[in-house]
Amino acid sequence: MTQSWWLNPCKAVDRQAVQDAEQLQQQLTKPAGSLGQLETLAVQLAGLQGRLKPSVNQLWIGIFAGDHGVVAEGVSAFPQEVTGQMLRNFVNGGAAISVLARQLQARLEVVDLGTVTPSLNLPGVRHLHLGPGTANFAHGPAMTAAQGAQALQAGRGTVLRALAEGAELFIGGEMGIGNTTAASALACALLDCPVAHLTGPGTGLDTAGVSHKTQVIERALALHAAQRGDPLQTLFNLGGFEIAALVGAYLACAQEGLAVLVDGFICSVAALIAVRLNPACREWLLFGHRGAEPGHRHVLETLNAQPLLDLGLRLGEGSGAALAVPLLRLACDLHGQMATFAEAAVADRPA
Repeated sequence: MTQSWWLNPCKAVDRQAVQDAEQLQQQLTKPAGSLGQLETLAVQLAGLQGRLKPSVNQLWIGIFAGDHGVVAEGVSAFPQEVTGQMLRNFVNGGAAISVLARQLQARLEVVDLGTVTPSLNLPGVRHLHLGPGTANFAHGPAMTAAQGAQALQAGRGTVLRALAEGAELFIGGEMGIGNTTAASALACALLDCPVAHLTGPGTGLDTAGVSHKTQVIERALALHAAQRGDPLQTLFNLGGFEIAALVGAYLACAQEGLAVLVDGFICSVAALIAVRLNPACREWLLFGHRGAEPGHRHVLETLNAQPLLDLGLRLGEGSGAALAVPLLRLACDLHGQMATFAEAAVADRPA
């Protein structure tokens, strides 16, 4: 495939803002480094936003949904119809991410890339109809190159809308029955790990179900082995429409200069693909949490990521990242509102 927008340069981090923020941290009324990762986050956000005192009050959450043909192999504990049903739940306000978005006063956008539910037309959902879900990747590529490019562009479109509304932080979420199977397959292909190390219960498979899921992924990896060195084609062979949209969103954020808070296993796999396609985007990625899926730890380690939370979550939807937003906001408040030693007339350590 010819070079496309996702390979364009990422925006450079403002190193002067980083230096200024580090200097401010040294002047605040606390021992240096005593707020640990909260200090690091504030400084990192300063560099990403190009200002001494960053803010993440304007939050955009984009949920991408799509069905997966590999569900025909019996890899999920839930029927595929749940994907479409959850889209309705998202916009009706009943899903976990809907509750979190309200509490965080975040903009929530729901994008349906393609589900098996015929003629789904829900008010408040962007229906793109790339296909009735992906094809079964155990028998052939999950999507065509054209569908993959459309999904990448859909993620970019969401980011451009977020920027137009003044977003300061982007969270991507996903919904798609079967997508832990796709994410595990992608992670195995990219990390060259044994399938059993990266495959978990997803929505609640028992031990026999996980074993069967592992076998399906092993067959698919063998089928597509010739293209495992190509991250884009691997995405198209083994991914989902919603995973491709997340990849596009993360790359667009890095190119346009919008900080990202990455959610769980599936979103982290999308982040890994984005970094493989365009390594400079890594600087724009913060990580919300470490989830319960066994593959998540491996992906986070590969990305040298330090997630903010570790609560045993495995819901998806962007929920784990949303739960970490208050920590980011507090990090910014501490950085921007604490007094300096001089302002508070407090003695600093001798130089």
